[in-house]
Amino acid sequence: MKRIAIASLPLLLAACASQPALTPYTEGSGAERSAEQQALEFEKADLTLRIEPAAKRIRGDVLLTFSTRAPLQRIELDLDRNFAIDAIEVDGQTLSAAGWRNPEGKLTIDLPRVLEPGKQAAVRVRYQGRPHVAKKAPWDGGFVWSQTPDGQPWVASAVQGEGCDLFWPCIDHPTGKAKTVDEHISVPAPLVVAGNGIAMGMEERDGWRTYHWRTKNPSTYGISVNVGPYKELTGSYRSRYGNTIPLQLWYLPQSEKGAKELFAEFPQMLDFFESVIGPYPFGDEKMGVVETPHKGMEHQTVNAYGNKYAKTAYGYDELLQHEFAHEWFGNQLTNANWDDMWLHEGFGTYMQPLYVQHLHGNQEYYASLMALRARIENKAPVVSGKPKTEEDVYDTKRGGPGQDIYNKGALILHTLRGLVGDEAFFRSVREIVYGTDTPRPGSMAPRYGTTPEYIAIVKRASGRDLDWFFQAYLYQTALPELQATRSGNTLQLAWKTEKNTPFPMPVEVRVGSRIVTVPMQDGHGSVELPAGAAEGADYTLDPQSKVLRRALRIERYHEYQEEQKKARAASA
Repeated sequence: MKRIAIASLPLLLAACASQPALTPYTEGSGAERSAEQQALEFEKADLTLRIEPAAKRIRGDVLLTFSTRAPLQRIELDLDRNFAIDAIEVDGQTLSAAGWRNPEGKLTIDLPRVLEPGKQAAVRVRYQGRPHVAKKAPWDGGFVWSQTPDGQPWVASAVQGEGCDLFWPCIDHPTGKAKTVDEHISVPAPLVVAGNGIAMGMEERDGWRTYHWRTKNPSTYGISVNVGPYKELTGSYRSRYGNTIPLQLWYLPQSEKGAKELFAEFPQMLDFFESVIGPYPFGDEKMGVVETPHKGMEHQTVNAYGNKYAKTAYGYDELLQHEFAHEWFGNQLTNANWDDMWLHEGFGTYMQPLYVQHLHGNQEYYASLMALRARIENKAPVVSGKPKTEEDVYDTKRGGPGQDIYNKGALILHTLRGLVGDEAFFRSVREIVYGTDTPRPGSMAPRYGTTPEYIAIVKRASGRDLDWFFQAYLYQTALPELQATRSGNTLQLAWKTEKNTPFPMPVEVRVGSRIVTVPMQDGHGSVELPAGAAEGADYTLDPQSKVLRRALRIERYHEYQEEQKKARAASA
């Protein structure tokens, strides 16, 4: 989270309060696509944006090319209605004002002629205005108009929450990717633009610089604007798969020491991901990172980084590693609907414990998992099985799982790994990410994934039907509870799930100095304890912390936290 000086806070709040409100449609990213949108094939987006930091305005001239799978008489796009649209053209023909409408942020454009399958239409939209300003990027979407410590413009976009339509006409849905995107971004000289994909050149004229970037199949919210007086570090990484990957880091001049230390982490992170998951998906473009005035975001091939080069006891930058994980879980593998967002965040979060296990061993792996375990809330199922918008998922007040898609998602994967073993687990991860167990650079393309697809992949990879596992952990709110009762020297064990669904999860029990595995095939089992053992003594359930389950101590901890919060509020 970007820290805001107290003196500037009233100005920021006033600026945010004065901006026009977003419509509910624009505010909710990922609304179900209309039949017209579902018929479109998004071939190319050519974005020409002029960023005006002094006025906090942008001017856009965007050319979008579509084909279709069904005859279409109109094209529906998403664009914040607070922009003034100067003109719209279709295949070079300027439409009259009656030829388009944008009352709620769904820009409907009537085509001069029916677009038939096998044909293409080029839609050009020219617009201008002040893009929505984020109050607390990246947790809410919008532009960040900031200044560097020496007073120069520092501008960024972060639109995961509200979507790409906050600054360009797009299809604001996870499946709304364009196959190719060109970015022509103009800024006052000598500012620098760090963009998605490959640098195609820069032109300077009349005090303005125009940077040209090109990328393939970017996620809709992964297209970003990053402007500042940047310096750049460059290098390359020789992949274990034989290809060479360009490395680039844009940073503020004041951050040179921290930037060089962060840049030195790139090869180690790349090697970790390639060794446990597979080839870096965008090796023919770059691994890019840019310093931003907000905390961070997984913008494809140019990850936003605002962690102030913080150091932790784990010995790596957790923010960078998490955002970089999204190149696999978010950009290469994209959820088909926001309801499947745990495929981004649960997998992305689990990469941090895996990384410290890779670097330093099991102590830090389990310490990292315990920190996640203490944050699980269990307010809603991780997956509902129904289409959702982004806000429906992230806002617990609207019935969403909130941060459990991160924390609970990661612990579910830890439990699954222990159940099926490393070989089957990592094979399932590769298959959901790449669509194959044998990915190779140059022979893969980004793909969409769903929770049912991953369940089927795990079944194939493990040779076991684990529907009971996913029903309990993903589609039910409460965690499975392991009930233990003692009768004489016999410890009786039973699993209880929220909906009384089967849960034959094996359980390890430490009895004295030995560990006994209880199969629990029908959800029940027993263990013989040493004769004369004291009540409740000389055994430990799940001593190696393999299974995510209900823990009363953590529930009491959450109650204590809530009591402390109320006490602080009452005394304020």
